[in-house]
Amino acid sequence: MRVLLAKYAEKLRSSFWFLPTLMAGIAVALAVSMVALDEAVTAEWLHWWGWAYTGGAQGASAVLQTIAGSMITIAGVVFSLTLVSLSLASSQYGSRLLRSFMRDTMTQVVLGTFLATFLYCLLVLRTIRWAEEGAFVPHLSVTLGVLFAIASLWVLIYFIHHVAVSIQADEIVARVSADLVERIDGLFPEETSRGEAATSDTPESAGVPPDFSDRALPIGSCLDGYLQIVDTGALLRTAREADVILRLERRPGQYVVKDYPLVRAWPAERVNAKLKADVNRAFVLGNQRTSVQDVELAVQELVEIAVRALSPGINDPFTAIVCVDRLGSALCRLARRDIPSPYRLDEERRLRLIACPSTFSGIVDSAFNQIRQYASGSVAVTLRLLEVIAVVATTVPLSDDRRLVLRRHADMIARREGTGALDRQDQLDVEARYAAVVDALRKT
Repeated sequence: MRVLLAKYAEKLRSSFWFLPTLMAGIAVALAVSMVALDEAVTAEWLHWWGWAYTGGAQGASAVLQTIAGSMITIAGVVFSLTLVSLSLASSQYGSRLLRSFMRDTMTQVVLGTFLATFLYCLLVLRTIRWAEEGAFVPHLSVTLGVLFAIASLWVLIYFIHHVAVSIQADEIVARVSADLVERIDGLFPEETSRGEAATSDTPESAGVPPDFSDRALPIGSCLDGYLQIVDTGALLRTAREADVILRLERRPGQYVVKDYPLVRAWPAERVNAKLKADVNRAFVLGNQRTSVQDVELAVQELVEIAVRALSPGINDPFTAIVCVDRLGSALCRLARRDIPSPYRLDEERRLRLIACPSTFSGIVDSAFNQIRQYASGSVAVTLRLLEVIAVVATTVPLSDDRRLVLRRHADMIARREGTGALDRQDQLDVEARYAAVVDALRKT
């Protein structure tokens, strides 16, 4: 249940309809409440308020009709501007970045503001009675509608500014980088509610049976798709109830083929139909990757922006450098975190789950491999890659194996540029940056 709620929460956060619908519902409730208040307020109260609308039924109807017509027209303009910005982002930076634009709360609030104002005025308009006997003019409701219209004009002006800013390359990169930092903070270290991690990363000390590979039975997936969320808490409970050890074969972000093993269960004789069903319910698959538990998704989005910027058709190394800087910032944050042990224990300190987490090496590979390959013709990007690696190296402890990962990437960059036809001065610059990386890896 928790994983499904997380999936639906992510969908709602990335939708253009949920927040505007919620705001429209609030507008309906507000219209009903204000009309009821108008029915209870006397003329003396209106005179005391001073600023309230005091015109007749015809004037109130004209005001509300004007506001409602204007709001629905402006809502169409806002929708058109949003589609234009999405189209530009898709063609320039890739369609996978549309998720970041659709999660923009400001755009959702703007759409909701105009729709809610339109709906509010429409509902208040229908309560105006023109008859001589029993005439009714909701003065306070009309006044509030006018205030909503004034606020909507300010929202429109701000939205135009927001669109102009949001399609800038630096802002897009910063938004994706913020999502990456959020994922790192949420996934490293693992929450204790997902099972207590073992104190050692070796199979023997964690209690992995020596015949695990021989006696473990694979449990296949019931569906095809990208693995979006894994409910490790449910898997721990399932493993404890069935008295088995489960080893995850796939992690969030990877594609799963139907009947391909999701987990392997030991011992095989305890695997039954109920266990298979419970295991499959703990995995959420979909048509696309999500960032709920997939830290590499945001990394690859930044890499995609950088690679597109380095393509011959665009040739924008400055955007690529911005992406490299943001990746370096995220890697510095990750380098200071402890990667949780893959071995999860139950309350009785018995091994129940062997996770398949993202590793520092895998994330660094995702961050640097493609940029290094496409940046072979750009000395500026190559120099920045080496500079970023040197900065990340200063955050890694001296005895940590993650330093070897950084050294490997620095070596690959230096070898690739060393075989190219670079100007002598450019070659000296690359060698100087490489020496700085080696020096940083030795000292810190």
